[in-house]
Amino acid sequence: MTTPYQQQAPQQYPPQGVASYVSPIPVRRATLGDALASEWTKIRSVRSTVWTLGVMILLVLGIGLLSTLLISSSGADLDGTPVLSLGFFGVLLGSIPVITLGVMTVASEYGTGMIRTTLTACPSRARVLTAKSIVFFALAFVITLVTTAVVGALQTAMLDGATTTGEDWLRATVGVSLYIATLGLLSLAVGSLIRHSAGAITIMIGVVLLPLVLAMFMFSESLTDLQQALFEYSIPNQLGVFYDASVTPSGPSGWDPLWILAGVTAVTLGGAFLALEKRDV
Repeated sequence: MTTPYQQQAPQQYPPQGVASYVSPIPVRRATLGDALASEWTKIRSVRSTVWTLGVMILLVLGIGLLSTLLISSSGADLDGTPVLSLGFFGVLLGSIPVITLGVMTVASEYGTGMIRTTLTACPSRARVLTAKSIVFFALAFVITLVTTAVVGALQTAMLDGATTTGEDWLRATVGVSLYIATLGLLSLAVGSLIRHSAGAITIMIGVVLLPLVLAMFMFSESLTDLQQALFEYSIPNQLGVFYDASVTPSGPSGWDPLWILAGVTAVTLGGAFLALEKRDV
């Protein structure tokens, strides 16, 4: 005789005679390629990407062509100044939208809470940040490369007699694009560390502009060495090296600015990977 309190034997699942459902979708381990596809879908489907890169293109094209048009209409002599250097100010201002997009690529997900969904779909945090970095860097590099190449071609065509060497073209297009994309990648790393869009953007704008501004107001002779170092290693001066338009005759030259920024970005990105693994979301 059994009582209601006696333990019943566990039932078999699924019941005998009932066929279990088998999904037609093959089950496999997620890869970096899957994370790249996911991040590419996200970055191309949000309006911030269109707005930031659109503003960057307008600044680079508008300022670069406007300065060339003014010189062409006035008949002024460049006096040995490389024609491609006329795009410097447009690229410098255009770096701000790239910085903004780099920060928002990560920090915006923390602001909306979508980072939890992202890490649930892809538990490997290192893979998520790697995918974000690759997708952002590639997009920023390609857009900047195409824009600077178009501006350089139009500037050369608008100024009669302007000649440029292959090395000039390489540094003013590929070199500048790598530098701007790396600067944006640094912003992405800072955004991952700070996890706040406005704060990270403010920090990055300070990194770009503050050293040069401070150096301009250092009048004391005791600060001469510090002033010189700030001039030489400020972002605007290092960017100007690619156009042969640096603020000071000393300091980094050739491709040195790119290696310096790449080193700083690698260290910061390494810190971002460690923070993402150790901290809660």
